[in-house]
Amino acid sequence: MDFDQLITFLEVAKQGSFSRAGEKVFRSQSAVSAQIRQLEQEYGDRLLDRSGKTVKLTPAGQVFFEYAQRLKALRDESLTAVADHSGTPRGTLRVGANEATCLYVLPEVFGEYCRKYPLVQISIYRNFSYKIIEKLENGTVEVGILTLPIQSPSLKIQPIFRDKLMLMVSPKNPLAKHKVVPVGEIVKHPLLFPKTGHTRRLLDKLFRAHSAEVQVRMELPSIGMIKSFVAADLGVSLISASFARDEVESGRVKLIDLQDVELFRELGLAFRRDRTLSVASNAFIALLRQMTGAGKKAEA
Repeated sequence: MDFDQLITFLEVAKQGSFSRAGEKVFRSQSAVSAQIRQLEQEYGDRLLDRSGKTVKLTPAGQVFFEYAQRLKALRDESLTAVADHSGTPRGTLRVGANEATCLYVLPEVFGEYCRKYPLVQISIYRNFSYKIIEKLENGTVEVGILTLPIQSPSLKIQPIFRDKLMLMVSPKNPLAKHKVVPVGEIVKHPLLFPKTGHTRRLLDKLFRAHSAEVQVRMELPSIGMIKSFVAADLGVSLISASFARDEVESGRVKLIDLQDVELFRELGLAFRRDRTLSVASNAFIALLRQMTGAGKKAEA
């Protein structure tokens, strides 16, 4: 077995398709099939079930999949260790964060990081916080930016960013003339909710006492859609203030404080307590804390 075969196997298992895996590893479908056959011959068992439209792991494949992930993580760790020997950040920085954090919090940090450390390649794993925790714990991701609170004894958490949730309305909406709005007034207007996530949980809790009056016009899968639909005056929503900075500056939406309640979205930096971080990761953490003003915050 070589690492090319291992990477191909992991990609086929992830994509559920030889052709899509081939696109990811830049090989033809026949070349992917040949690599999988060689693996199966070496291990003396079928690793993938090719019946039907979707390729699935066999019981033997499920066992091998766990080892393959660990072997890949160990290979990546060894590459990082050798790169760290020079003391100059290089190799691969593996970061996990959700989509909103990637879009609205990290771009400037990544931009500065790339200017300072051009020898480092950045690999971003975008998913929900609980999925990122899994990747941190199995070593696939070295640094995570998670929505707090997080409970994980194996991780060290450092708060880095706190953002107020505010009411977002179209300038045409009658609420736009107010500086502060009570929750009782918000529920008189159609609401645009995110389908899932931290903000959705906060909204459900906030409006629980007004459940008989709440008019949820849409449940939307992305912040970008919510902002566009609010700007079109299809409803109102709550959003982290930094996420709507550009729309506020352009006059497409207006942000308003809530009366008698303050809601926040807080992000934390997370990494394994029992692992030594790479030089590249330590440099990223230092820059992130500097640029978010978290250098003096207490560590969890």
